[in-house]
Amino acid sequence: MMLDFLAENNLCGQAILRIVSCGNAIIAELLRLSEFIPAVFRLKDRADQQKYGDIIFDFSYFKGPELCESKLEAKPELQDLDEEFRENNIEIVTRFYLAFQSVHKYIVDLNRYLDDLNEGVYIQQTLETVLLNEDGKQLLCEALYLYGVMLLVIDQKIEGEVRERMLVSYYRYSAARSSADSNMDDICKLLRSTGYSSQPGAKRPPNYPESYFQRVPINEAFISMVIGRLRSDDIYNQVSAYPLPEHRSTALANQAAMLYVILYFDPSILHTHQAKMREIVDKYFPDNWVISIYMGITVNLGDAWEPYKAAKTALNNTLDLSNVKEQASRYATVSERVHAQVQQFLKEGYLREEMVLDNIPRLLNCLRDCNVAIRWLMLHTADSACDPNNKRLRQIKDQILTDSRYNPKILFQLLLDTAQFEFILKEMFKQMLSEKQAKWEYYKKEGSERMTELADVFSGVKPLTRVEKNENLQAWFREISKQILSLNYDDSTAAGRKTVQLIQALEEVQEFHQLESNLQVCQFLADTRKFLHQMIRTINIKEEVLITMQIVGDLSFAWQLIDSFTSIMQESIRVNPSMVTKLRATFLKLASALDLPLLRINQANSPDLLSVSQYYSGELVSYVRKVLQIIPESMFTSLLKIIKLQTHDIIEVPTRLDKDKLRDYAQLSPRYEVAKLTHAISIFTEGILMMKTTLVGIIKVDPKQLLEDGIRKELVKRVAFALHRGLIFNPRAKPSELMPKLKELGATMDGFHRSFEYIQDYVNIYGLKIWQEEVSRIINYNVEQECNNFLRTKIQDWQSMYQSTHIPIPKLPPVDESVTFIGRLCREILRITDPKMTCHIDQLNTWYDMKTHQEVTSSRLFSEIQTTLGTFGLNGLDRLLCFMIVKELQNFLSMFQKIILRDRTVQDTLKTLMNAVSPLKSIVANSNKIYLSAIAKTQKIWTAYLEAIMKVGQMQILRQQIANELNYSCRFDSKHLAAALENLNKALLADIEAHYQDPSLPYPKEDNTLLYEITAYLEAAGIHNPLNKIYITTKRLPYFPIVNFLFLIAQLPKLQYNKNLGMVCRKPADPVDWPPLVLGLLTLLKQFHSRYTEQFLALIGQFIRSTVEQCTSQKIPEMPADVVGALLFLEDYVRYTKLPRRVAEAHVPNFIFDEFRTVL
Repeated sequence: MMLDFLAENNLCGQAILRIVSCGNAIIAELLRLSEFIPAVFRLKDRADQQKYGDIIFDFSYFKGPELCESKLEAKPELQDLDEEFRENNIEIVTRFYLAFQSVHKYIVDLNRYLDDLNEGVYIQQTLETVLLNEDGKQLLCEALYLYGVMLLVIDQKIEGEVRERMLVSYYRYSAARSSADSNMDDICKLLRSTGYSSQPGAKRPPNYPESYFQRVPINEAFISMVIGRLRSDDIYNQVSAYPLPEHRSTALANQAAMLYVILYFDPSILHTHQAKMREIVDKYFPDNWVISIYMGITVNLGDAWEPYKAAKTALNNTLDLSNVKEQASRYATVSERVHAQVQQFLKEGYLREEMVLDNIPRLLNCLRDCNVAIRWLMLHTADSACDPNNKRLRQIKDQILTDSRYNPKILFQLLLDTAQFEFILKEMFKQMLSEKQAKWEYYKKEGSERMTELADVFSGVKPLTRVEKNENLQAWFREISKQILSLNYDDSTAAGRKTVQLIQALEEVQEFHQLESNLQVCQFLADTRKFLHQMIRTINIKEEVLITMQIVGDLSFAWQLIDSFTSIMQESIRVNPSMVTKLRATFLKLASALDLPLLRINQANSPDLLSVSQYYSGELVSYVRKVLQIIPESMFTSLLKIIKLQTHDIIEVPTRLDKDKLRDYAQLSPRYEVAKLTHAISIFTEGILMMKTTLVGIIKVDPKQLLEDGIRKELVKRVAFALHRGLIFNPRAKPSELMPKLKELGATMDGFHRSFEYIQDYVNIYGLKIWQEEVSRIINYNVEQECNNFLRTKIQDWQSMYQSTHIPIPKLPPVDESVTFIGRLCREILRITDPKMTCHIDQLNTWYDMKTHQEVTSSRLFSEIQTTLGTFGLNGLDRLLCFMIVKELQNFLSMFQKIILRDRTVQDTLKTLMNAVSPLKSIVANSNKIYLSAIAKTQKIWTAYLEAIMKVGQMQILRQQIANELNYSCRFDSKHLAAALENLNKALLADIEAHYQDPSLPYPKEDNTLLYEITAYLEAAGIHNPLNKIYITTKRLPYFPIVNFLFLIAQLPKLQYNKNLGMVCRKPADPVDWPPLVLGLLTLLKQFHSRYTEQFLALIGQFIRSTVEQCTSQKIPEMPADVVGALLFLEDYVRYTKLPRRVAEAHVPNFIFDEFRTVL
């Protein structure tokens, strides 16, 4: 090979390196995506099947796409659902499609690369020469192996049916199918369902996975050459790190995994080549049969090779019960022996620098034994590796468990100690390597100075007692000093030999010249020998040791298996929180698994490096969080006991008390209990904070942050459950359970709040800040989920700004039509204040039952919600009511279309009436008859109309009450905020009004979010009027004012005037409630052009004038009840809209307006 295969300018090497790097990134993306499969594509439960069954297709769609599409087009509601489904899922489906596409592109690229090699595109490079090069050989093997892993991962993580449904959805929803370069067909051929299921106990499809691996043909010569290389060579030179013969299968484990995957590309070997399979098993699987193929995905060969004759026969020797017994017993003895050794090494003060430097081989051997034993035991006892339906494998596993005296706790302890031992050794070695040269130079200087001093002693000049002058010795010592100084650090081999000779010379001089008699000279010689010894030790500190430790300590096989030890880890932390420090070493050992997928990505300088390392590091950090979550959990368990003691058992001590009562108030035992629990909590905290900031992969894990997140997570979990359980209502309960449940929930929340306040100092966190942030997040998230019901484009969990991966808000199953507790609360309030059952008295802010006249609820309800759910709760309720009002108004518009604009008789009646009453300024002759006949002819439409209007009115009353409560509490709890908001609001409105009078004055620009942001603040502080809100955009509607006018006068006979209460319902059997009626009409008119309101008021004015005109002609003029109602409506209208009275007086003479109350 002319130049380095991986050099920047070697096109052949760079091309295959890029392919392999890309392969590792694709697998990471597939693993990442497999956690985000939208549940609907699985069509698991009945509800999903009924709802989406007609719009989610598998590949049967391609047999007749036109048929499927025409079925959809026949039903508008299906089309609508399809459109909504597309809007909500297109983003994630596209991401999946791109991942599938990259798998197909990968194999196409690899095939093209092989063709290029064969055709001589890369000068002087052929397949044979690349396979002769060490890096080339590794990369070609990896390229094929990664393709196999990709296919296996896809089948394991994303079921075949789900893939098909996603691909069809993408095909239907995206524009890509029309483009010519799209290879949709090939992708579908490659990824169509294989019939494989990852469910335990599922049957394996015939010819799986070889038929799946052969969907895209690959050069056969290439496959057989790769298999040949893997069979014969140690392609990663791993054996040098494991010199012992019994470790050989572990040394070659990575290669064995590659061979396992690649053999499926040439299944004939597995079926018929007895000799080859025997050779493979003897070399790679003589003592192991459960292997890890990539990042902890494990396979049991006994199961995997069952259908292949040659492979099965070859493996029989390994799976022979006597062999199984022998291996298991061997590892049992080894693990006991090495565990004792490691515990000895870990004793305080045992691993000193000299001891380590003198015993490097011994320490490394111990590490090898530990890691090999852990690997064998973890893999062969894992549950995931044994199919429970396979009797033979079950038998083998039971045999292992008995013969290896398997105890997961002891195995885990061995893993912990090994990780700790490895960690300490690595740190020591890194330290020594960094100081190596400096120390060497220091020892050299010291030794040479001692020799010079001895030379001076023998010159007879130095006053060292009774040493005669000896010129020979003086010259000799000077020479030795020079020799020591001449030692060269860079040429370590020569320097080492020379140092040994110097040590011998110094020993000889002491014997020949009888220098033993002089203690000081002896001491000098001994010191110099010691320094020379240190130099030899120091020169032996080599980086190879660290590399060997890295290779030996690889824990990537346990990437998934480690999860089975979680409960043991958590239990040991609960018993002894300082265990966390030991676990840190284990987590760092696990982090070494990241080197495997990142190595090639890093070599290729690929931009994927960040996202892939982010994914694996993130997975590991999530696991660390999962394990350590036991600490917050245990803390909260103690906290609940503390709350109980503080609220129920311990009595408040009064400011003054009698001396003899002191003992009763002391309550020593409950206080001792509280102190004990508090101490336990602070010990837990200490445990996690001992962990030190650790770099896991590329993510920095700060224990303080971990603890805070853990506490937040536990708090969120408990509060969310409390809210979910606390707000479930029985709709048949009389009286409603609303207030008692709110009070009960309020007490629970207060308990959480108080305990949090109590604990914050012992744990060193900001309790109030965390409490407010998390409770607001829970409530806002639930409001968002509830409002999703009203939205077409839903906000998915991964898009929600309130949901988080580390501190997730649990999604609890709905109990009724509402999705969350906030919906249940809202619907319960609407149910008990239903205008058909209750009557709202505006002056008292209270609802009374129409039949029994008992109070149902009042504005106290909202202050109770404020104490239980806080401002966020009220604000969320308000937002939800807005959505409901919008929905009601939209329903109203479609109803208006249906019952008025599509009904000829109604339209004719309205036309006649319009002609009779115009012009509006005049008085209608014979008015009574005209109005009554119009009402009679339209009688059938008013029931639905009344219901819609009253619903909107009822919700507007609730919104007013909420705004009122929010404003009240805002002025009390944060008066400065309230004042600042009010002033800012007034100032802004003044500016905007000024701009409309003189457009040269400033106005917020399009992209300025100021108005939008301040609205959120104002609504949260209750500084807004719900009646002025525009909820929907509307088009012009013919007959709108006159229909509303007719509706109003049709309702007036059902009401009567009461001096104390205003307008009330005549007969509870025909219920109408006045305030919701007025507010509903007002809101409805507000959505349209003000022209309509003008006409509506004019019609009412004309009705009043005409009716009064008609009744004055009687002998004893009396004000008709309907006129009183109409006048009261105008009065209330002016009052609610805060308009000047002129608006009404324009249509009704003011003397009628002034006088009508005196007549009543």
